[in-house]
Amino acid sequence: MSTVSATTTRRIDAPAEQVLAALADYNGTRPRLLPEQFSDYAVLSGGIGPGTQVRWRLHATKKRVRDVVADVSSTDAHALVEKDRNSSLVTTWRVEADGPDAAEVVVTNEWQGAGGVGGFFERTFAPRGLDRIYGELLDNLAVDVAR
Repeated sequence: MSTVSATTTRRIDAPAEQVLAALADYNGTRPRLLPEQFSDYAVLSGGIGPGTQVRWRLHATKKRVRDVVADVSSTDAHALVEKDRNSSLVTTWRVEADGPDAAEVVVTNEWQGAGGVGGFFERTFAPRGLDRIYGELLDNLAVDVAR
């Protein structure tokens, strides 16, 4: 097995604090941002930032669906970390200021991938699919914070 990683980045025209607050709002903002590949989204406890627990189904493809139950924590004042209880998946959202009225958001998904031929295809294609899915989510975030 090897670590598989997928990273998506966007510059968003809003202050970093506003962008991070929107991402940390698992009750209100986050459900509005989710593209169609996310279903059955629910906040299980908490709802704002670290200490929150959420669940969803991620439809990576028509046949590959991952049930996620994520515990939210933080590594520092600029990041949210979602650790899946059902797998090795860890999603890290990092928001850094890019001037006074803009932010750079980097979302990284990492997990222990399969070995062999299946692992080769996972390492090759999964990052592209996740970049598309999380790119759409970040595009939705940019529209949402511009309101």
